[in-house]
Amino acid sequence: MDWSIQDIARLAGTTSRTLRHYDDIGLLPPSRIGANGYRYYDRGALVRLQRILLLRDLGLGLPAIAEVLQNQTDAAPALRNHLTWLRDERARLARQIAAVESTISAMEGGEQIMAEDMLDGFDHTQYKEEVEERWGKEAYAKSDAWWRSKTPAEKKEWQQLQQQLAADWTAAATSGVAPDGDEAQALAQRHFDWLASIPGTPGSDGNGPTKAYFVGLGEMYVADPRFGANYGGQAGAEFVRDALRAYADRNL
Repeated sequence: MDWSIQDIARLAGTTSRTLRHYDDIGLLPPSRIGANGYRYYDRGALVRLQRILLLRDLGLGLPAIAEVLQNQTDAAPALRNHLTWLRDERARLARQIAAVESTISAMEGGEQIMAEDMLDGFDHTQYKEEVEERWGKEAYAKSDAWWRSKTPAEKKEWQQLQQQLAADWTAAATSGVAPDGDEAQALAQRHFDWLASIPGTPGSDGNGPTKAYFVGLGEMYVADPRFGANYGGQAGAEFVRDALRAYADRNL
């Protein structure tokens, strides 16, 4: 069984023009071309279209989607990963709905509004404008698409790495070691490698963070208490800044 391009466009909530464009760039070729010149799509093509739409919703551009489909040729495992992400999103949206309902109820009843309840389920995009202002829209778009493409397990693993790095910085800052000593410089190397793994970071497409970015980030940790809190407060943030500057002066 197959479906015409008009049927697929209607069912997918898109347009025939979009589907023809997907064919033109090799992203979604039709299963066959009818004698009337119309494109027709079979079950396999529909599975591929479903994956394209899911990846598009994750924020990936068409070139990135094509690369993912090329590297993940087995659709079933890929769709299982998507399913996990969708279920996580459903749970997050359910928390957001409950948070908004709680806020409305508290406002209408004249009750105290708890910040933890109000903001439950809201994600990292709250920093979108700030990131774009500091490092540009392309930097945010790349890092956001990279983050959204991760599975829940991959996100958890990455967050654990970041938390461990912050904990190790805090421990080093309180231990009395010198910022330019071997222990602190090993942490600075880990910090450099961590930043280099994030698409959108200045220099991530080349040899890692640039010196200006690396040093500037350390200064930001000190200037902004939100970031300094990750390293035990003001003194910890200053230690990290000094260690990053020493690393940059030696290596960048």
